[in-house]
Amino acid sequence: MQDDGTSIFLGLTSVLTNGASAFLTLGLLLWAAQFRIADIPLTLSAIIVCFILDDMRYYLHHRMAHRIRWPWAMHVTHHSSTHFNFAVALRQGWTKHFTGTTLLKVPLVLIGFDPVLVIFCGALNAVYQFFLHTELVGKLHPWIEAIFNTPSHHRVHHGKNPRYLDTNYAGTLIIWDRLFGTFAEEDLNDRPDYGLVKDLETYNPITIIFHEYWGVLKDVFGPNRSWKDRLKYIVAQPGWSHDGSRQTSLDIKREAAQKVQQSLTARA
Repeated sequence: MQDDGTSIFLGLTSVLTNGASAFLTLGLLLWAAQFRIADIPLTLSAIIVCFILDDMRYYLHHRMAHRIRWPWAMHVTHHSSTHFNFAVALRQGWTKHFTGTTLLKVPLVLIGFDPVLVIFCGALNAVYQFFLHTELVGKLHPWIEAIFNTPSHHRVHHGKNPRYLDTNYAGTLIIWDRLFGTFAEEDLNDRPDYGLVKDLETYNPITIIFHEYWGVLKDVFGPNRSWKDRLKYIVAQPGWSHDGSRQTSLDIKREAAQKVQQSLTARA
């Protein structure tokens, strides 16, 4: 399938681009380590605590990648497929280390965790998430679904159904979504419809990788805009526009909720 081929190509090339730029992140963390307030020894308990804290860091990073347009310009690549399988797990952007969210790793180093351990925990989280990209696994035991991110939860995250937009940001532990109010349960009567709100309809990897960056540039340098508007085209939620001509995910969810309410009122 052509879509899978594109995903695999993007995965292989992202290993090269993100792998090379990962040294910038490691360099930043090694530099930050000189300001750490403690030295946490490398023990099993330290690894577990670091992983849990880094998982919360991932939740924040992932939420920002959906709510702020600049990191979304990188992350949109991962959501651009209308399929959901292991190949999609490989479909990653090339500019991961240039979104600014890498700074979220710094506090872990400042409190005393080894920079290499922080990088390792992030990599381990990524490996776990690979196996979430499947429709072959249904819902698991309720206790597992309550604590961990599962294929069911991640299918919801990839859905463009209004009720599923901007939900289930978890990496390994779904508890963060439950705690911060971004959790949504998979409804078997409303299967996730995968892809973007406005699908790209192309398999060209260059277009997939850079289309949103090009959109940002056109919006920032467009005519008749204040400097505040130009800045908001970078840091506001995807879909924001200075003239209200577009919709954010919140607008889409609100509109869908209103339609449901109107339908219920009409039936009453």
